[in-house]
Amino acid sequence: MHVAGRIEDYALIGDMQTAALVCRDGTADWLCLPRFDSHAVFAGLLGSDEHGFWRIGPAHASGATPPPADRRRYRGDSLVLESEWDTPRGTVRVIDFMPPRDGAPQLIRIVEGVSGRVPMRSALRMRFSYGRITPWVHTDANGRTVAVAGPDSVWFDTEAETYGKDLTTYADFTVAPGDRVAFTISWEASHKEPPALPEPEGALEATEAFWREWVEHCTYHGPYRDAVVRSLITLKALTYAPTGGIVAAPTTSLPEDIGGSRNWDYRFTWLRDAAITLSSLLRTGYREEARAWREWLLRAVAGDPENLQIMYGIAGERELGEAELSWLPGYENSGPVRIGNGAAGQLQLDVYGEVTEALHLGHMTGLARNDYASILQLKLIQYLEAHWMEPDEGIWEVRGPRRHFVHSKVMAWVAVDRTIKLIESGDVDGPLEKWRELRDDIHRDVCEKGYDKERNTFTQSYGSKELDASLLLIPQMGFLPPDDKRVIGTIEAIQRELSTEDGFVLRYPTSGDDAGVDGLEGDEGAFLACSFWLADDLAMIGRVDEARKLFERLLSLRNDLGLLAEEWDPRLQRQVGNFPQAFSHVPLIDTALRLTASSAFVG
Repeated sequence: MHVAGRIEDYALIGDMQTAALVCRDGTADWLCLPRFDSHAVFAGLLGSDEHGFWRIGPAHASGATPPPADRRRYRGDSLVLESEWDTPRGTVRVIDFMPPRDGAPQLIRIVEGVSGRVPMRSALRMRFSYGRITPWVHTDANGRTVAVAGPDSVWFDTEAETYGKDLTTYADFTVAPGDRVAFTISWEASHKEPPALPEPEGALEATEAFWREWVEHCTYHGPYRDAVVRSLITLKALTYAPTGGIVAAPTTSLPEDIGGSRNWDYRFTWLRDAAITLSSLLRTGYREEARAWREWLLRAVAGDPENLQIMYGIAGERELGEAELSWLPGYENSGPVRIGNGAAGQLQLDVYGEVTEALHLGHMTGLARNDYASILQLKLIQYLEAHWMEPDEGIWEVRGPRRHFVHSKVMAWVAVDRTIKLIESGDVDGPLEKWRELRDDIHRDVCEKGYDKERNTFTQSYGSKELDASLLLIPQMGFLPPDDKRVIGTIEAIQRELSTEDGFVLRYPTSGDDAGVDGLEGDEGAFLACSFWLADDLAMIGRVDEARKLFERLLSLRNDLGLLAEEWDPRLQRQVGNFPQAFSHVPLIDTALRLTASSAFVG
């Protein structure tokens, strides 16, 4: 019986439309078809084998725990996963990948004999609707195995002999050196014709070529290239190719607190996450993704910028209603399991800043002009002009009362500042003097109401004594220069009050006088993005050696494949939260660029 592994035990494979997570023991525990946000066909990650899985590995005794692979790696700079087992009878390799889609979505697994003669087993249990529905599995007139339930059908193709037992499809076979046995599942709408027969070897060659060509566009060649490239590949994998939307993560309900209820669905496009992702891609040479995201943004916002949502579906959908799946116990019994996200209706003023910053960076890096993008930017500022002084839910989507979060005000300033720069460039017309006054008003308001003179630090919100790691973005956004005493005081205060023993950073206190800020029970781990922000800030204020040491400690938290979840639990010494997380990989890239550019860098 397979038990879901630690979050860091999983590998990501994907086709830029959906993704699968494969555990060290060769079990695919998570796969939604045909899109990131579709119902899961394998939901064992949030339950048990009963909720769907696909395991390929060395044969083992019934009821025994499947053996983990002795080695695994991605093939070069790609999303092609190789896992190898050394057994008493020899060594075997399993190659897992999802070819960039040119038709039906496919998950392909090729078993390759390396040495000896190794008995193998494939066990496939498809469960639709997040493990709730057992499909009708049968063989069609052409001898292909198909599982059907409602609107979905999944086709299983292999040359190995298969049989059914306990509502599971098995294949038992043996591989010798040079043997290659391929298995493929393909999704198609159940009312349509079957998908084309797969060509696993040709698909493998094409997939490797795709990633090889894509990585060649990377303009970063510094000392952290391997970490940066792996993060860029991960971000590309989280991009929904048909629309340019970017998911925050390919999973739902992986807990921020093991056993707790801080479990959220991240399979949507947050404007904030997508904007900072595009910023990193632009700075490393990837303009096409930026162009596609800008087009997605314009479609999603449409003619209604006054009602800008903080997040949308990957095709621009607005309705993302939140629900709980009672039949799934959750990852390590961390319930409830949620789909959809109720935060979509929140007011978060900072997203105006992130979106405007991304549009500005695109303009500065030579992205072809789009007149509607410029019009949208002006309309966003017109909205902020009337609403920037209102309280909101802030960057962390608190489910407590609205507050005047300092970070939200700072990002409102960023939105106005970048738009002023656009007008000054001569590309658009706008009320320049009026918005310069607005920029000054916001700046003055933050410095007067969001700064604690006695402690020499900015605070989480107006009137609060608590700190917030989002304050680390103040110098990075240019709100104040890095050598300003208020910036240095804030950085040092966050190091004192929000850092763990390992030097990593919490988002904000979840206990103490202001513990109710997020309206949730339980604690959470160190937030990895915030920890990278601290390293970035330390480099900006000249403490480069300290920044580099923190950055390299953060790199050591990645799993063996270079992947990061949202948070790090310092008590359990493990990754927590949805995985892999764009919001962790983006600041990794940004900090690597900062350290590399620093003249004080010591290689």
